[in-house]
Amino acid sequence: MNSLPNLLLVDDEPTNLQVLRNILQDDYRLQFARNGQKALELAALERPDLILLDVMMPGMTGLEVCRSLKQNAQTCKIPVIFVTALSDADDEATGFEAGAVDYISKPVSPAVVKARVKTHLSLVRAEELEKTRLQIIHKLGKAAEYKDNETGLHVIRMSHFARYLAQAAGCDSVFVEQMFLAAPMHDIGKIGIPDAVLLKPGKLDADEWKIMQSHVDIGAEILGDDDSSLLRMAASIARNHHEKWDGSGYPRGISGEQIPLEARIVAIADVFDALTSVRPYKSAWSLEQAFELIRKEAGSHFDPQLAELFLTLEPQIREVQRNWAD
Repeated sequence: MNSLPNLLLVDDEPTNLQVLRNILQDDYRLQFARNGQKALELAALERPDLILLDVMMPGMTGLEVCRSLKQNAQTCKIPVIFVTALSDADDEATGFEAGAVDYISKPVSPAVVKARVKTHLSLVRAEELEKTRLQIIHKLGKAAEYKDNETGLHVIRMSHFARYLAQAAGCDSVFVEQMFLAAPMHDIGKIGIPDAVLLKPGKLDADEWKIMQSHVDIGAEILGDDDSSLLRMAASIARNHHEKWDGSGYPRGISGEQIPLEARIVAIADVFDALTSVRPYKSAWSLEQAFELIRKEAGSHFDPQLAELFLTLEPQIREVQRNWAD
């Protein structure tokens, strides 16, 4: 099987296609179209990794082809580079508005063509890797749910709560988004807890409680010391979300701002949703009861400033509960 990236080259002039063929044929699989309609057909059928598209073509222009590609769910993600003799800034602006990612001017330079193609294919691969990483993260969170009494909707709700609280605390947009994505993995370590302990209907004895507490370190170990800032945040949350502001939590008994901010945020979001959700061993608390506990535990269990901010988020919290009700 040929693993070379697949490029679609579109130009009404055979000479131009031959020039591009000579530049690219050693490194890529190439397909060719001499009009817009054929280009759309090949794009939908073959799903090329990238399209080099002439702008000025008889019949359907390159701009029209690009717009059609971007309106089709099957082809909208394929990057399009215009190859054109047009060099006016307005022409380029129109092309970018149509959905192109870049311009290459005619007559083409082989070095420029190779560099631009390589760059945009690298960006596509990076996006695909990030998408795959996020899918794996979601599946890890789902795996933990199969071991617990909690539902998948719990991790969705508490992730939204955590994101709103991070925003209210003035965190930057990258932190807020990573918080939303990392929060569902807070209990991934429960995968490593024996069912006899995890699913025990009654109160845990001292030895069983010690085993249960180990899920935070198991979770951090599963997530590891990864280069990804997202997974590092997830590991931090997994290890520290049962720490308490006054130092009475576990596993290390750290206190105050020694506890990472992301874990202090998730501690509130997790407890609040657990309180307001039905479990086999308890009925759901009212929002008023749960807010009162957050208020009461501010400064002991919870970061007092974050707890105060959380109490201001009632409209958002009610909306999340409506949208993601069990």
